[in-house]
Amino acid sequence: MIEPTVAPTDVSPFLPFALPDIGDEEIAEVVACLRSGWVTTGPKTRQFEQEFAAFLDAGVETVSVNSATAGLHLALEALGIGPGDEVILPTMTFTATAEVVRYLGAQPVLVDVEPDTLNLGAPAIDAAITPRTKAVIVVHYAGLACDMDPILALAAAHGLRVIEDAAHALPTLYKSRLIGTLGSDVTVFSFYANKTMTTGEGGMVVTRDAALAARVRMMRIHGIRQDAFARYTSTTPAWFYEVVAAGFKYNLTDIAAAIGVQQLRKLDRFLLRRRQLARGYAEGLAGLPLRLPPDAPPGSSHAWHLFPVRLTGAAPLDRDGVIAALSRQRIGTSVHFIPLHRHPYWRETCRLSPAQFPVAEASYHAMLTLPLYTKMSDADQARVIAAVRATLS
Repeated sequence: MIEPTVAPTDVSPFLPFALPDIGDEEIAEVVACLRSGWVTTGPKTRQFEQEFAAFLDAGVETVSVNSATAGLHLALEALGIGPGDEVILPTMTFTATAEVVRYLGAQPVLVDVEPDTLNLGAPAIDAAITPRTKAVIVVHYAGLACDMDPILALAAAHGLRVIEDAAHALPTLYKSRLIGTLGSDVTVFSFYANKTMTTGEGGMVVTRDAALAARVRMMRIHGIRQDAFARYTSTTPAWFYEVVAAGFKYNLTDIAAAIGVQQLRKLDRFLLRRRQLARGYAEGLAGLPLRLPPDAPPGSSHAWHLFPVRLTGAAPLDRDGVIAALSRQRIGTSVHFIPLHRHPYWRETCRLSPAQFPVAEASYHAMLTLPLYTKMSDADQARVIAAVRATLS
């Protein structure tokens, strides 16, 4: 257990909510990429895709993109989601999960989450299915897997496609299987700056469906049939190309992929440190008026992308008061998430009210996310624990 220290004064260094862990290896890889003369999608991107597939080790296809948002959009497009279709997803997520549905003219159907995990569950999905439902997007909240077996069984029974928003879930195990290797149609990972590994901006689309992967690969670069890297590196004339669909500009650059190659090699070490920090919080915050995030059940594992806590009724301050108190002690926090039903756009266009989402609504008012990142020292964490204890005791 990390022993709490005396609460810091306002001259202590600021502890951010999240911080990327970039080392000399990533810097050297980017420099080599810059010197290679190929900086957009090319050999380094291919290498990153191949090594990511090898990490999952399940015969999957991988397509890199410039964000997980782009990946979700491409996945839905490749699955044929369009106007008149409905896609079920949780209200406890970032807006990207829902906005990609609107990109295609389809309707997101927001549902509540489970009280213990804040994950989407099969009963909520079942209650929301209509004749227009075509797909479900599950979000593995904070790095803990949704209970996928009943979700996949329900989807199969109703002929629904399943997309996993795995922005938080690298590397997460569900019943000894890595997220990205389950029976869903497609999984999308994020490499944003605060994720368990980063490329600055970026994402990866993972699927076992070769036709879906081919569609995503083509649509990420303007709907052009030919591979751009092959055209520009050919030693014979290869200027001709064909646009076969109105595609997008969603490709990952070699510069970003160069970072990803090295980050992926450190992912096991990153996970070990996140687990250590999660245990430190669990021990150091015990006995406080807090509901701590659950660990994964036996046979599964948590990626610990986030450490969200929820205040109980015995807390002496409300959520905003705790955030303010920690801020005065120069400790950064966040809230994951402001549920989608509380945002003006989704509230008004989907005609939503808080009463429809009792779990997410109550959780939102009680929750804050504590700092957790791999460069965080034991002393940094002890300082956070001391500050939280002083605030809530």
